Amino acid sequence: MTTTSPAATKAGDLRTGVQRFGTFLSGMIMPNIAAFIAWGFITMLFIPAGFFGAETPFPGWHWAPVAEIIGGGGDSAVIGWQGAMTALAEGDGGNIFAYVGLVGPMVTYLLPLLIANTAGRMVYGERGGVVATIATMGVIVGTNIPMFLGAMIMGPLAAWITKQMDRLWDGKIRPGFEMLVNNFSAGILGMILAILGFFAFGPVMLGISAVLGAAVDWLVSLSLLPIVSIIVEPAKVLFLNNAINHGVFTPLGIEQAAENGKSILFLIEANPGPGLGLLLAFTFFGVGAAKASAPGAAIIQFFGGIHEIYFPYALSKPTTILALIAGGAAGVTTNMILGGGLAFPAAPGSIIAVTAAAIGSGVGNLLVVYLSVVVAAAVTFLITGVILRASRKSDLAAEGDTFGAAIAQTEANKGKSSAAMDALRASSGSAANAAAPAAVATDRRIENVVFACDAGMGSSAMGASVLRNRFKKAGVDGITVTNQAIANLDGTADLVITQQQLTDRAKAQSPNSIHVSVDNFMNSPKYEEVVEMVREQRGTEA
Repeated sequence: MTTTSPAATKAGDLRTGVQRFGTFLSGMIMPNIAAFIAWGFITMLFIPAGFFGAETPFPGWHWAPVAEIIGGGGDSAVIGWQGAMTALAEGDGGNIFAYVGLVGPMVTYLLPLLIANTAGRMVYGERGGVVATIATMGVIVGTNIPMFLGAMIMGPLAAWITKQMDRLWDGKIRPGFEMLVNNFSAGILGMILAILGFFAFGPVMLGISAVLGAAVDWLVSLSLLPIVSIIVEPAKVLFLNNAINHGVFTPLGIEQAAENGKSILFLIEANPGPGLGLLLAFTFFGVGAAKASAPGAAIIQFFGGIHEIYFPYALSKPTTILALIAGGAAGVTTNMILGGGLAFPAAPGSIIAVTAAAIGSGVGNLLVVYLSVVVAAAVTFLITGVILRASRKSDLAAEGDTFGAAIAQTEANKGKSSAAMDALRASSGSAANAAAPAAVATDRRIENVVFACDAGMGSSAMGASVLRNRFKKAGVDGITVTNQAIANLDGTADLVITQQQLTDRAKAQSPNSIHVSVDNFMNSPKYEEVVEMVREQRGTEA
């Protein structure tokens, strides 16, 4: 009989709690990354030092005097859209961006309000999102700075308060008055929270932002920023990085980028160099399944930006985490000394996304960023190579599928499987890729199939695409196959497909649906069983 100590249980609970917190934070940020990228491109194109700015590094590219784009300076707040249309009619269309002042309003209002709305929806649906947006507007106006931390706190809080308020009169409203009560109660609560945010919550968040900003400035002034890698790199391997990256680095980085045009904070966690160096070292010095799968993993990590694919390699040889720390610190040091940074978050952490976010600050900045990636990769590669060479004999003599166990441990740390881990199983031939038990037959007619995962994107979207193609090849029509987050399951799905670690959560969210668990979203034997089940229901011949 296996027992678990109370200390181990508490540590696991703490890790799970931090992981959920990180997942919640990333859930607020990730759906809005496209807006961050749009703002970043507008910034790097039209600020004075941008491609089309007054100080453009490319002679002859200057479009218009667009200095006011950084925040609506001068007469832009007065001229607005009417002035912009007049400018366009008079042939001065290049000044439209200056008149409207895109950069300032976007970073001050649009981005925080998008975060607040997303957070509110995560807590209490559309109603929570509306109240969260209203409340956060009060915080923004009360501080008049990009209030990302305020949005990430006020948004969920306002939605939670709305949820508790609705419980007070749940089932007590007379028929016909539901819309009246719901609209007025949300409006009044939103007004109260916006006023509180303006006078009370906003100043508090302003103080917190100032303290965090001062802490970062202090680390930079003392050249201590690289020591952050001691926290970040192990946290990545344990899937605890989201709480740090999206909770601190992204909000502070956006504020720095709005002021300086770029920020080093966007590269502390997203730098693909350490992961690339680790995987290259396993390619040359590893053994067995890890060595065989490392080249493909390196391509996915470096160009696709899926950093989690190198986590099993680090877990299979925990001492290599020291190499990741050293490589991460080396990359941060390079950017700190030479002034490298990104104009907006690189999401995912692909060299392609890093390039797009770095090039706006000039070719010199891009070269510095590239150098930081190369230095980080080289340092990690050298240290990992030494570690692997020193333990090569014992690794070759070891018995059992240690790399497969590391993949399983990675999924346990994350709390779910993913397409990246499935790809590692397939490429390494790991025993962890064993087929799952057969699906349970049912008499319920299947018309609506949903792939569900934590975020409702990524691996579940790929799985849905695979099953659609299976249905198409089998000649089965009339089946809707979609993907969504588990939290958004509403019980209407006839069949819900999840990875094994998430099935219990999916059953609790949609108890009346048929549930099928798979190990591999990309290539599961369960798909053929589902297709055959539907064919039999429809009377379709093979």
